[in-house]
Amino acid sequence: MTRRLFANRVVLITGASTGIGRATALAFARHGAKVAIGDVDERANETIELIEKTGGEAVFFKTDLTNGKEVKSLVEQTVKKFGGLHHAFNHATSILNIPTKFADIEEVEFNKVMEVNIKSIFLTVKHELQYMVANGGGTIVNTASLTGLMADPFIAPYVTANHAVIGLTKAAAFDYAQDGIRVNAIEPVLTEVSLTQLDVKKSFFPMPRAVKPEEIADMVIFLSSDAASFCNGTVYAVNRTNFPLTN
Repeated sequence: MTRRLFANRVVLITGASTGIGRATALAFARHGAKVAIGDVDERANETIELIEKTGGEAVFFKTDLTNGKEVKSLVEQTVKKFGGLHHAFNHATSILNIPTKFADIEEVEFNKVMEVNIKSIFLTVKHELQYMVANGGGTIVNTASLTGLMADPFIAPYVTANHAVIGLTKAAAFDYAQDGIRVNAIEPVLTEVSLTQLDVKKSFFPMPRAVKPEEIADMVIFLSSDAASFCNGTVYAVNRTNFPLTN
């Protein structure tokens, strides 16, 4: 039987229409959390239906996460609907630039990748922090990419944005640790829903397969739980997870 680690708690998840975001929303719901989803993708309604079928509580607010007013409203609507905000998983950061050599990158393409992959994270973290500071703390987990620790050829904007997510995560963690808020990041590698198509058996990762969205969700659950009470301002590359916490 699943331990209800987040009973009477509220989590806000962005980018939960499919894949890792959906798997994480379902995992939080299984652990008793009330789930609010912010996304532009209407498929988030399917995630809501899956949660409700298992007896969970969830709501979807269609939100442009690159718009500060809409993100502020997302947090406010979440609090109004469920009475609080204790945890956040900011996952809507998946746009990859058109493969282009650095000097040939168009400014408009660079700006587009920055808008979705770092500005959206900045805005969600900013407004989540404002509520958590005033209401006793909380946890935030951001999604970056393995390219936040390394680089791949021809995707400089994407690499830059993910390095920025890591820096933002660490900066926020230092600024708000004394307020009872922990901010960490995950870096999923070679997920089953990844845009990267590689032969994982020949890659440098220790596990000879792609990671499942549910395994990424396990890490988010761990980092959001009291079991990770001393994890703060850190980046976790998820290439193998098997946490008994969710069993």
